[in-house]
Amino acid sequence: MNTKYDALQVSFGRCLRRPGFIERFYEVLLASHPSIPPMFARTDFRGQRLALRRGISMAISWAAGSTMVRRPMQQMIDVHSRTGRAPVEPALYACWVDCLLQSIGEYDPELTPDLAREWRDAMNKVVSNFAEHY
Repeated sequence: MNTKYDALQVSFGRCLRRPGFIERFYEVLLASHPSIPPMFARTDFRGQRLALRRGISMAISWAAGSTMVRRPMQQMIDVHSRTGRAPVEPALYACWVDCLLQSIGEYDPELTPDLAREWRDAMNKVVSNFAEHY
């Protein structure tokens, strides 16, 4: 990985060290759009929190060009595709990125405008692939 993406992993680590980051993300996400709460109606949030932790870390690696996460990322894309078990309309991905960035802003005390831009660029790179394969 390169330094830019290493900085995202370090930032993510700072967020996770503060209790409640994942919970706050879901709080923000669920309040962000009326279509989102029904998508989580039957969700086991204990498992979902772990999945999100792994997913964000893999997304950073994938945005950096890592081939090691290609298969699990493809599995996530399939799960969230139109025919997957948890389909996500492509228009909602921008909301997901915005909610993630809001939560990072609240939990990473070292977040700078440049680092926030790197986060947004990396996550947009990832979610564009999810939307493309919907």
